[in-house]
Amino acid sequence: MELDDASRHGFGRMGFGCKHYRRRCRIRAPCCNDVFHCRHCHNESTKDGHELDRHAVESVICLVCDTEQPVAQVCYNCGVCMGEYFCSACKFFDDDVDREHFHCQDCGICRIGGKDNFFHCEKCGSCYSVSLRDKHCCIENSMKNNCPICYEYLFDSLRETSVLRCGHTMHLQCFHEMLKHDKFSCPICSMPIFDMDKFLRALDAEIEANMLHIDYMGKGWIVCNDCRDTTQVYARVAGHKCCHCQSHNTCRVAAPVLPA
Repeated sequence: MELDDASRHGFGRMGFGCKHYRRRCRIRAPCCNDVFHCRHCHNESTKDGHELDRHAVESVICLVCDTEQPVAQVCYNCGVCMGEYFCSACKFFDDDVDREHFHCQDCGICRIGGKDNFFHCEKCGSCYSVSLRDKHCCIENSMKNNCPICYEYLFDSLRETSVLRCGHTMHLQCFHEMLKHDKFSCPICSMPIFDMDKFLRALDAEIEANMLHIDYMGKGWIVCNDCRDTTQVYARVAGHKCCHCQSHNTCRVAAPVLPA
């Protein structure tokens, strides 16, 4: 009898599900009362753009015996385990345990990749790789924004994210696409995404060698995207160099309005 129970419990594992998760149940969306394999399937199918609140799901339908029932890991009718990983808080099921799911209490959602490989950054408001502990620039709730390239919400995105030197975040795939188009600064704050010291030294040498430092157009105001300082400089053919940090990552701005 114990063997029968064990066989029933694992029946159909990895044989059911959708493109997002392998699971042996579907969920009933409380917002529209329709049935979907997962919340992502729901969100992709809605015409008005409303999204399913994972925590509000109250009932599931077993895909083996087609029995609708309150959320639980094991079907009370046929005894099948509807998900080898189950989170009662997120109402989340997944048979693919190799994804190493874990629930983050601070994020309030389940994540993948192994709990020991991540830490929760209180200021950034999300889980980051342990390789970034004390090695990233914190921006409050940086992950609770849309990717600046594709505009998908980052906090609960299924795609891997990248944390830039400035602290802003974006999808790793979008990051690589940006590099292919020779964009080497953050699309949000314009700070460089790499150490540009060698490039700036080479640019200074090129300017000096070709007499591009000669001033032509009088003075103008610039703001530096690296140090955020606003200064008045001579306009040059090869761009404008910050007087404060010596960076060429600058842009022209209107003259500041001084108090009367």
